[in-house]
Amino acid sequence: MEPLAYRMKPTKLEDFYGQEEIVGKDKLLYRLIKADKLTSAIFWGPPGCGKTSLARVIASTTKNKFVTLNATTAGVSDIKSVVESAQNIFTNPTGKVILFIDEIHRFNKLQQDALLPHVEKGTVILIGATTENPYFSVNKALISRSTVFKFKELQQEDIKKILENCIKDKENGLGNYNLNIDKEALEYISMCSNGDVRTALNALELAVITTDMDKEGVINITRDVAINCVQQKKAVYDKTDDSHYDVISAFIKSMRGSDPDATLHYLARMLDAGEDPMFIARRIVIQSSEDVGLANSDALKVAVAAMNAVHQIGMPEARIILAQAALTVALSPKSNTSYRGINKALEDVKQKDIGQVPMHIRNSVAKGMEQFGYGDGYKYPHDYKYGKVEQQYLPDKLINEKYFEPREWENFYEKEEKE
Repeated sequence: MEPLAYRMKPTKLEDFYGQEEIVGKDKLLYRLIKADKLTSAIFWGPPGCGKTSLARVIASTTKNKFVTLNATTAGVSDIKSVVESAQNIFTNPTGKVILFIDEIHRFNKLQQDALLPHVEKGTVILIGATTENPYFSVNKALISRSTVFKFKELQQEDIKKILENCIKDKENGLGNYNLNIDKEALEYISMCSNGDVRTALNALELAVITTDMDKEGVINITRDVAINCVQQKKAVYDKTDDSHYDVISAFIKSMRGSDPDATLHYLARMLDAGEDPMFIARRIVIQSSEDVGLANSDALKVAVAAMNAVHQIGMPEARIILAQAALTVALSPKSNTSYRGINKALEDVKQKDIGQVPMHIRNSVAKGMEQFGYGDGYKYPHDYKYGKVEQQYLPDKLINEKYFEPREWENFYEKEEKE
């Protein structure tokens, strides 16, 4: 018998839960499926949110030939075979085929290019499912000929409804079992799945098949049973999908925004999901210079020391070191003067006529160079009061350019330099 999660996949739109924003009644995707007028589409979203389930609904309702391929095993020859069968008027009178490709981001450029002309002609109506951002992983030409639908994690209430229906369903679900499931058990399973209905159904099935019946022949699923079956809350963060970039972005922006609580939250997400501690440490080092900079130069020292300590010590103790460094960045005053300054200087070097290094500050160490003007007129700052002396350092072409431009609210060190 197939796993419960497979058996409970819906076959009609009325049984499909969640994703109301894109497949709710009278929404575009709902109307296209109901009218059997679907055009090429990319379903983008996290695991267990309903991408393949919706494809199964389409397969059971469309009059067009429906073919499924998995990008991990399919090749160009499989695509050619699908197209040939679609063009066989005896076996496929419509002359079209809906081709569902799971994990389409795993198709290489050659495979995606092989699809393109047939999608363009309309022979193939492509439905690609992906957990990764299609704008990065899918051919731009395919994207331009498809509608991208962004699927979200299912809400806890949606998952709870699916579990409740599963318990009642005698044909595909658990309706033939004599079950007594606590409300708290369902809520715990729904919560721990973090939007992945497949995880929730697997946990429920495990709870049922591993729990003995009582004297009355009833299988009692309590919250404690659910805890044992779930073991650990499913991590939202996956190093291989789009959430990797979302969480690290949130972590960086939380440090930049001086929010210590959010900083620790996103750090915990990454650590719980098994992210490389050195990857996190490197990001903290970058932020200590980019966003704190001269406002607290000690932040960079702390971050670099933390990175070295993480390398030497490793997990789980490294979590404390990373937290200290991240909080140092989050709680420090902020200045991006160095970031802005070097970016502006680099832009000018690349795009402007920057002129020559002034002769008086050129290298004149080699004997005989002074006769050509090298170092002529150079004023040695240490020969002057406070070690400072007015002289030209920028090339003539950039004499009025300003790259170090601290803002009024930035710290005393920068103000002193400005003065």
